[in-house]
Amino acid sequence: MCGIVGYIGSQDACPFLLTGLQRLEYRGYDSAGIATLRPREGIRITKTAGRVVELAAAVKQTNMVGPVGIGHTRWATHGAATRENAHPHMGGNSLLTLAHNGVIENYESLKHALLSKGYAFRSQTDSEVVAHLIADCLKTHTTEFERAPDVQDCIAAVQNAIAQLRGTYGLVILFRDFQDLLIAARCGSPLVVGIGKNEQFVASDSSPLVGFTERIIYLADHQLAVLRPDSIQVLHRDQGRVQPNVQTLSSDSVDVSLEGYAHYMLKEIYEQPQSVRNALRGRLDRDNATAKFGGLNLTPQQLRGVQRIILTGCGTSWHSALVGEYLVEELARIPVEVEYASELRYRNPPVDHDTIVFGITQSGETADTLAALREMKRKGHHTMAICNVIGSSIAQEADGGIYLHAGPEIGVASTKAFTSQLSVLAMLALYFGRLRHLSFEAGLRIIDQLEQLPSMLEETLGCHAAVKEIATRYADATNFLYLGRNYNFPSALEGALKLKEISYIHAEGYPAAEMKHGPIALVDADTPSVFIVPQGTVYDKVLSNLQEVKARGGPVIAIVDHVDPQVTRLADAVITIPKVEDFLQPIIAAIPLQLLAYEIALLRGCDVDKPRNLAKSVTVE
Repeated sequence: MCGIVGYIGSQDACPFLLTGLQRLEYRGYDSAGIATLRPREGIRITKTAGRVVELAAAVKQTNMVGPVGIGHTRWATHGAATRENAHPHMGGNSLLTLAHNGVIENYESLKHALLSKGYAFRSQTDSEVVAHLIADCLKTHTTEFERAPDVQDCIAAVQNAIAQLRGTYGLVILFRDFQDLLIAARCGSPLVVGIGKNEQFVASDSSPLVGFTERIIYLADHQLAVLRPDSIQVLHRDQGRVQPNVQTLSSDSVDVSLEGYAHYMLKEIYEQPQSVRNALRGRLDRDNATAKFGGLNLTPQQLRGVQRIILTGCGTSWHSALVGEYLVEELARIPVEVEYASELRYRNPPVDHDTIVFGITQSGETADTLAALREMKRKGHHTMAICNVIGSSIAQEADGGIYLHAGPEIGVASTKAFTSQLSVLAMLALYFGRLRHLSFEAGLRIIDQLEQLPSMLEETLGCHAAVKEIATRYADATNFLYLGRNYNFPSALEGALKLKEISYIHAEGYPAAEMKHGPIALVDADTPSVFIVPQGTVYDKVLSNLQEVKARGGPVIAIVDHVDPQVTRLADAVITIPKVEDFLQPIIAAIPLQLLAYEIALLRGCDVDKPRNLAKSVTVE
């Protein structure tokens, strides 16, 4: 993984390839490369172990002009982040080159067989194995018929090769002897085809295609697209040629401009009042004191019969699920289990037939979440997606779902998707509650509070100056504790994750009461503790936990929702946020936690939008 682009047509491929790779930078990567094909000149490749801007500079020094080409940004899985391991990779004696997203699980046995046939490997990647395998299939196929290969032979070679692969792949392949052919194949790793006039495009998501085409095709698993400058043919492994579903790509599907902000993460933090407003829009039904969703694809009678809910996700989405557990159990009185998707896919838990499974994901491509939903679906359970990306793998494969409408999230560390997920989960809890026991008046009160959320988030952004000053005091710390209770225990986990992700400081989140069962041993004068301590049902309890830290000389940063003399007297620094009901506190508290991580990362000189070792769309285990 992590990003793929491809072009075939009458224009020079390089401008689209470089623009597309720049738009895919948000996914996270460590190296990049492009390959182009020009008649009578063969395949030319330029690669760099670095950023796309460095690749663009290198391309300027070479003659990369050509009407067909592919590009890739790589997030290292097999082999270090080196130029040799960067994509695209050659197959055979420069017979073809390809870019690959995903992981080939049986690459070692395939590589051993290819080595025995005399193929030489220049990289440590599983992707180069696929390139040589396709080349070998093409050689075997054409030798059998004793003739030079044609386009159908190339298609057959790709089909034969991918039939031998075990794992996930999104592949785009160009062939040295066919300047009018590009082949794309998908299994578990997304690919989008863009339809142009006498030109075709392919990318790993829709963002590179905006402004180049308005007509797109989302490839499904086990589909292969044969792209010619004037035609597209889609083949399915089991069904043969299929009629693709052509969709319209909205011109506002991606907005990659910074709009005056220093970083995408900061921009997206400040977009949260609007992104939450978008998540709520049209979904609050005052006439019936409930929420409404158009994509659940189950009747109210069927949903009323749900006796248990499983929420599953990874990373920030898992933290959203923890909040969702509190929300649904309190408002709807339905038992909820929260599962790491990476664990659920390999467990065999007893799950009753009247259980519904929600997969929570920003990208809609998270490999573990997708696999977990597939397993639950295979066992006969209804699966739902809470997702931000229209047309993504999880959105297509789930039985139903809810889009966040948060807009594109470019920063690798999730911000506005998190608060949008929490907003959707609050509405979902309201919806299930009204199906069960929740009164009309109680439903209206919840709607009133949800409708105030965007303005409350705008007010919360006013804490930025105070957070910035606090960051200057603690940016040199090497350890942080984040502590909260009830709804704000997941907030503590998310705050710690944000700090780890972008500042590389070790941080741990805990339920505040659990601190004395081990983590309190970490408390000293150099370890700040961030307490989320707004007024609410557990206020007094969290205050007691705060005093335990102060008694041991630990610095305290407190997040409160009013001028609180008790906390102000005890804490070394205070951040004030607006007062909301307990169940909405995690949404409001997210902003100062995100800003604190952001400001500390800046002071430490970290790359806020592209933190090391991380990818935005995690399409491998």
